Order: sequence, then C-alpha cells, then structure tokens
Amino acid sequence: MSVTTTKKSLHKRHDDLAQANKQLEILSGGIFADGELPTFAKKIKETGQFPLRPKKLEILQINVGYMCNQVCEHCHVDAGPDRKEIMTWETMEQCLEVIKNTGAHTLDLTGGAPEMNPNFRRFVEEASKAGIKDFIVRSNLTIIRANKKYHDLPEFFKKHNVHVVSSMPHWTRGKTDKQRGEGVFDKSIKALQELNAVGYGMPDSDLRLDLVYNPNGAYLPSDQAGMEKDFKKALMEDFGIQFHNLFAITNLPIARFLDYLIASENYEDYMYQLVEAYNPAAVANVMCTNTISISWDGWLYDCDFNQMLDLKVNSKVKHISEYNEDLLNDRNIIISQHCYGCTAGAGSSCQGTVA
Repeated sequence: MSVTTTKKSLHKRHDDLAQANKQLEILSGGIFADGELPTFAKKIKETGQFPLRPKKLEILQINVGYMCNQVCEHCHVDAGPDRKEIMTWETMEQCLEVIKNTGAHTLDLTGGAPEMNPNFRRFVEEASKAGIKDFIVRSNLTIIRANKKYHDLPEFFKKHNVHVVSSMPHWTRGKTDKQRGEGVFDKSIKALQELNAVGYGMPDSDLRLDLVYNPNGAYLPSDQAGMEKDFKKALMEDFGIQFHNLFAITNLPIARFLDYLIASENYEDYMYQLVEAYNPAAVANVMCTNTISISWDGWLYDCDFNQMLDLKVNSKVKHISEYNEDLLNDRNIIISQHCYGCTAGAGSSCQGTVA
C-alpha cells in the first residue's frame, strides 16, 4: 500500500501523533503491552546491558529549529515550512558557553533545515572559534537552491571548514522524490555539484561531504559499505559527483514515519523486524552513550529521537542554562521501544552503523 507524501506536518494537521505522549502510548501498548514482543528494557536486561549508561561525552547535537523547506514522508522531527519553533540567540549564547567548556570534540547542528534559523551563520561563526574538532551541519541539500540568500552556503561552509552531512535517499530521481517530494532529486544533485565545485567530497580534500540514506519503506537498510559503493558509482557515472562516506540510518518508528507505518498497516511487521534484528553488540555504541541532544528551546535529551518524544534526560540538570557535564555523565539513559531502531542489525546512529 503506497502512502502519498504529506504536504503538512503532523503538528499543522493537529494529528494525534503530533503529541509525544500519543506516540509513546503506541510504542508501549499493543504487541509490547501484551508480551507478544519484549520491551527494549527487557531485551537489554537479557543481554546484561541494563541500565544503559553514558560513556565519555563526545558529541553535542543541537537542533536549532524545526522549520524546513521540505516535508519528508519519514521525518522523525516532523519538520516543515509550517513549523515555527526556532532557537533564539539567547539560547544559542548559552550553547556557546557550553561549547567553549565541554569535553566533547564534535558539534552537530541539525533541524529542520538548520540554515533557516535567522542566526545560523552568526552561530556557526562564533562556534567555529571554540576549537571543536569536527563541526557538522546536517543539510537537506535543497536549501542551497531554495532561495538566493542560500546560494553561497557552499562557500560559507568552506570558510568555516564545516563537515557537511547531507540527506540523499537514493541515486535515482523516482525513489528520492517519493520520499522527499517532487523536484528534490534535481535540486539535490545541483547542490552536490556546487559543493564539489568548492572542494567538498574530493578524495584528498579535508572538506568532508557525507551522505545519509534512509530506506523509503517499512524495511531496514542494506549493508552500509555495499550501498556506499553503489551510490558512489552511480553518482559519479551519471552526474560526476563525489563524496566521502555514506551513512545508512534505520528509520525509527516515531513522528511521521510512525504515521506512515500505521497508515500503511506496517507498524507491527516493522516492529517485529526491529526486534528480530536486535544486536547486543550494537547497544554498546548507540549514539545516546556519547551524545547530548539540545532542543531549540534549550532542553537536554539523551538523543535526537528522545528529543522528539519529549523524553528529557534523567538528571537534575535538564536545561542548557544549568549545564553540568559531570552530573549529566552520571545518569541512566531513558529508553523505550523506538530504541530497537538503533540496535537492529549493524546498529544505527547519526554517524551511520555502529557495530
């Protein structure tokens, strides 16, 4: 059963699934409530990994707003042009103080389309002075072509040695546009060519360009290394495009992907796939163990997915304004059934597979 890509966010449609508690209700009920499938807590207890605890903090991931120029079918943020939640400069200043003093070596800016925050460039300029080793911006690519004011983003990224991680569902137009909207593929190709033109993605270049693949249906991603070879071959042969790495990320059953699963009557089958593919080796390196996620309004979460389910960190410190790394490192990580998505097969994180 195919499901047409929505043009509005769940939030704008006042859909029940726009509420985090409704999503958690589904994830905790049905096949998990009646014991047909084990909860994630039960599963990691069986493998001696409960409670899940953080390791050394390596990544600060900051969501600077849910506004986006796209409305993608699978989006776990439920981002779109109708989302107005945007990080203020005041909250950004609080983040900058933390960035200057953190032990983390990677800063990961995300959204929505992070570039649509009006203070995005100012924030990048200030944050780039903090000595972060790897400065990531997650771009949907089409934002570079969306408006004249964004056309110089490749040069701006280059100036600040930003590591660009870009969404690219497939090397074909049909599969990309099905997931992300009509015309997305052609704009993405143009944006990648422009990034290549300033040096991004070249084999010996320090200007890192990585692509992110999400399956466009109710199935798990294929082998990441094999897919990377296929992507590189097709994009080079068809468009002369080069990039460094491909990250294969499992779609988590939250927000719009959860809505898709329910609408297409694939929810239970998908959860079975995730549980059956559970890999205890992946648990040790899931992103919540080395990451703190910061929302547009400054709240702290174990990961970007917990942020979307409004599962704040289990700590006395819950907001960027009271940030304390030592206290945050001494906490249990909050889990629910969506966590199966990060521990299925080779595992999944914002940096691709983990096992």
